[in-house]
Amino acid sequence: MAAVLIKKGTVHNAIQEEAFQADILVEDGKIRQIGTNLTAGADAKVIDAEGKQVYPGFVEAHGHIGLDGYGIGYEGMDYNELNDIVSPQMRGIDGVKPMDPALPKAAQSGVTCVCVGPGSANVLGGTFTTIKTVGKRVDDMVVRDGVAMKCAFGENPKRVYRDKTDSSRMTTAAKLREALFLAKEYMEKKEAAGDDISKRPAFNMKWEALIPVLKREIPLKAHAHAAEDIFTALRIAKEFNLKITLEHVTEGHLIVEELAKENVPLAVGPTLTSASKFELRNKSWTTPGVLAAAGCQVSIITDSPVIPQEYLPLCAGLAVKAGMDPFKALQAITINPAKHAGIADRVGSLEEGKDADIVITDGCPFEVSTNVEYVLIDGKVIRQPEA
Repeated sequence: MAAVLIKKGTVHNAIQEEAFQADILVEDGKIRQIGTNLTAGADAKVIDAEGKQVYPGFVEAHGHIGLDGYGIGYEGMDYNELNDIVSPQMRGIDGVKPMDPALPKAAQSGVTCVCVGPGSANVLGGTFTTIKTVGKRVDDMVVRDGVAMKCAFGENPKRVYRDKTDSSRMTTAAKLREALFLAKEYMEKKEAAGDDISKRPAFNMKWEALIPVLKREIPLKAHAHAAEDIFTALRIAKEFNLKITLEHVTEGHLIVEELAKENVPLAVGPTLTSASKFELRNKSWTTPGVLAAAGCQVSIITDSPVIPQEYLPLCAGLAVKAGMDPFKALQAITINPAKHAGIADRVGSLEEGKDADIVITDGCPFEVSTNVEYVLIDGKVIRQPEA
């Protein structure tokens, strides 16, 4: 792969608030050097970015792009297992369609990495994976697989299973606790047996999938819109000493002080939609801003395809319009979602050694009139101005 040298761009690295003019040298898919007066070999592609804005590739902390059929309805709906309310053994990677037309749309808009996985029909839905938005084979697109275990509170499990196994929020919480207790017992028996196969418990794929959660290797990724559901998610995580991230957090602005004390990552959204159910009645564009101002780690999400993935920067812009600090809004679609998904060592900021996922624009990406001119993913130019 030929080197790329970006010259004299205004660099917004998502780490320090003040932008600065610099060159960026890209080699072997990585950011090799950021500085001034950099040079590269004769075969390098040189991009004149003087007067342009240079950003990290935008990152989605929570969505289902690639698991939903773009324009094909039921045939493509692979984000929810609808026969078993407790299904932690599901893996989001197995449902991703790399050639989903929504993925190149995202990439062309500067969204270069997404954290995707099961929906919220089930109390436990399976693991999320993180992928780049270009590729033909999902295995080659993965940044890190199995980064979180989806669980869901609120209206969705009740609605999907109301005539089967779940008719109240108490039931949802009880089913989650039961699964965690059984998985903990399974893990302890397995550990006690050691190498003695005869003493090991019968293999259980569900409880195997929950062992990384119980060992705090990955967090519960808790779908919770309403304040009461947010608190239930936190309560259960504390009972079992689990890591947790909170997803959606629609009523977060109503409980800012409480969430600021918890120090857990928050993924806020989707907000560019109508209040399609009761638990969304208090949605507001002020939510990410007030939470960030209180010191919370906030990511802004589209929950794609609820909002098309390419509108992630627009969502950040609407949060800024509602009062969010612009730098915190930038972090909410770059470094914060990378931290949220456990991949900040690879993506989310412009730093030497990280993946060369870079977006070059002619203005602020929060403005609808701004044009994305170049997009690099793993150092490969996938968008550039027409000659």
